[in-house]
Amino acid sequence: MKKIIGKTKLFMDTIVDIKVVTSKSLEETEASINRAFDFFREVERTCSRFSLDSELMKVCKQINKPVAVSPLLFEPLKFALEVAKWTNGLFDPTVGQIMENVGFNQHYLTEELIQNNTSKKVTYSDISLNEEDKTILLKKPLVIDLGAVAKGFAIDLAVNELRQFDGFIVNAGGDLYAGGLDELGDKWKIGIQHPQNKENIIHTLEISNMAICTSGSYERKSGLKPGIHHIINPKNKKSPTELISCSIIAPYAMMADAFSTTCFLMGRKKGLTLLEEVGLEGILISSDLQIYHKGVDTIDY
Repeated sequence: MKKIIGKTKLFMDTIVDIKVVTSKSLEETEASINRAFDFFREVERTCSRFSLDSELMKVCKQINKPVAVSPLLFEPLKFALEVAKWTNGLFDPTVGQIMENVGFNQHYLTEELIQNNTSKKVTYSDISLNEEDKTILLKKPLVIDLGAVAKGFAIDLAVNELRQFDGFIVNAGGDLYAGGLDELGDKWKIGIQHPQNKENIIHTLEISNMAICTSGSYERKSGLKPGIHHIINPKNKKSPTELISCSIIAPYAMMADAFSTTCFLMGRKKGLTLLEEVGLEGILISSDLQIYHKGVDTIDY
């Protein structure tokens, strides 16, 4: 008989909830769920900008010197740089110093002004990767931020552990992957949070074997810089205001994670064009709560 078994833990400054639909034993199921949680712990330990002991921040201390790194750092950074190149730097993992300068220096809810410790303009082109040796070389002093890919990367790693089950959901603070079918044999019904009323759902949709990730301006704002939230355009150092929420559906969570940020930065028109070009689906909500769909069949809630 199939049943739902779930566990919840805190990683990456967010609640991670894993549920599986299974006929396996409780012991076997919980062991697999715990291994899935381990990926969040390892990705956070490796990719966090908020820990000076993380592998990421240790790399940021090495300038003009190739540094060999683990796959847990190399792979998400490689993907982030590919998106950066594709968007001509609108999406840019070197935005870390800008984030720190507006107060996001320990975690996204921290407000402590940090003075810029580098006067040189930096971009993604100041990072060089060596695929063969798995090394990273920084050409200038800079701070890498993987906030737009690391959570999705951790979700994807957890998903690989859970594919043995008939159905499962890995939900990390609203960014999630829904695998297989629910306990009734139906697609998973996923709610999109209302940007202004967090207790309410503005839309629901049905997905299976897909990820959905949301970028929004309504939760993480800088109290030090008016009008600034945690999504910042690296070119003008401002936060876009046209959209208030951007949810992207993709085969992988890291892809959905990165493109939700990218579409938010681009705005409605360019964002919808981007989704058309890359063949992804999405729900974009403007600051006046107009909803724009691209290839998504939503259900009124």
